Amino acid sequence: MEFIEQYNLTGIVIGVATFLIIGLFHPLVIKGEYYFGVKIWWVFLVMGIAAVGASILVRHLLWSTLLAVWGASSLWSIGELFEQRKRVARGWFPRNPRRKP
Repeated sequence: MEFIEQYNLTGIVIGVATFLIIGLFHPLVIKGEYYFGVKIWWVFLVMGIAAVGASILVRHLLWSTLLAVWGASSLWSIGELFEQRKRVARGWFPRNPRRKP
C-alpha cells in the first residue's frame, strides 16, 4: 500500500481493478443464468448491499472504492441477469437443457 501511495498509483490500481471486477461479473451472470436462471438475483442483491455497506465503513480510500465498485457491479448484475434471460430466449446464448424454462 505504501508503494502505491508513494508513487501516486491509486488511480491506476482502481482502474485496473474495476476493469477486472466488471470482467469477472460478465461470466458470473452468464453462468448464473445458465445453471440457476434468474432466481439467483437475490444473491447479487445481498452481495451488492453488503459491499456498498462495507465501502461506507472502510476508511482506506483504495479499499473503500473497490468495495463500492464490487457492490455497484453486483447490483448492476441483477438487471443483466434478466437481460441474459432475454438473450437466451433470442438464441444468442445456449439454454441449459437440464433446467426447465
